[in-house]
Amino acid sequence: MNINLVTVCGHNTTMLRHMLNHYKDIVSDIFIVVYLSSDKDKVLSEVKQITRDLNIDIHRKTFEEPFNWERVTELYNETKLLKPDDWWIVADDDELHVYPKPVNELIENCEENGYKFITGAFLDRIGEDGRFPKITDDSDIWKEFPLAGTFRYPISNACPNKTVVMKGTIQVTNGQHYAWVNDHQDTYGDNWMSELRYPVGGCFIQVNHFKWDVSVLTRLKEVAFNKKEYTYHWEYRKMFDYIMDNYGRININDKRFMIERCGKNFNDYSRWDKIRVQSLEYRT
Repeated sequence: MNINLVTVCGHNTTMLRHMLNHYKDIVSDIFIVVYLSSDKDKVLSEVKQITRDLNIDIHRKTFEEPFNWERVTELYNETKLLKPDDWWIVADDDELHVYPKPVNELIENCEENGYKFITGAFLDRIGEDGRFPKITDDSDIWKEFPLAGTFRYPISNACPNKTVVMKGTIQVTNGQHYAWVNDHQDTYGDNWMSELRYPVGGCFIQVNHFKWDVSVLTRLKEVAFNKKEYTYHWEYRKMFDYIMDNYGRININDKRFMIERCGKNFNDYSRWDKIRVQSLEYRT
């Protein structure tokens, strides 16, 4: 059984080293796609250094102006089709999956039952007191972000769902939120419970989201005010406004966010079933 990882990276490399270390021992191969507006972007040299350090090859470099998030999804789908019979973990560079059992066992269950993809949802990782830690190459990110909950969705109605493990033939929608099935219908709404999907009662993967670091306000502000061509700019505006209204941090006592102290094991977060139900009920 071949399990590959594909990630498309571009804007920064803050989490890339941590992300690659998280997955490298559970996959057969890693496909890193660098997507930038220019080959002069300093991010390219940073990616090259990290991949050299970890003895991982860059699979592809794509330079296009302007940056287009729909193109990111195309790059994920194009890469997976290179090995359509393999299984793939699809993760952005700030997304660390935590599985309820070893991923190879989950895939064996898929093979035995005809499932083609496995889904999950974001579990936002947050610093002490709702603050935004600085991430370095030496950071113990699980200790730097000891809290977990759901922040994006309650504040901005941003989609919490992710399609995270799949056969190479399964194509994902923008943001990797859903899969295309049944003559090119996505799994949003009535198709969410597709027979090709691993039943969510048996497995719903935690996508630990290390978005909330020291640079997050700058990134939110840039998209909210200067990237209004992005369809999700309004989500970033809502998140930015909330944080600014709360003195530059997240209110960890807000019951909507279901924040609690959490380690790096699947069972460490006690309210995952509640987030699963909330995610399945999501509608735009």
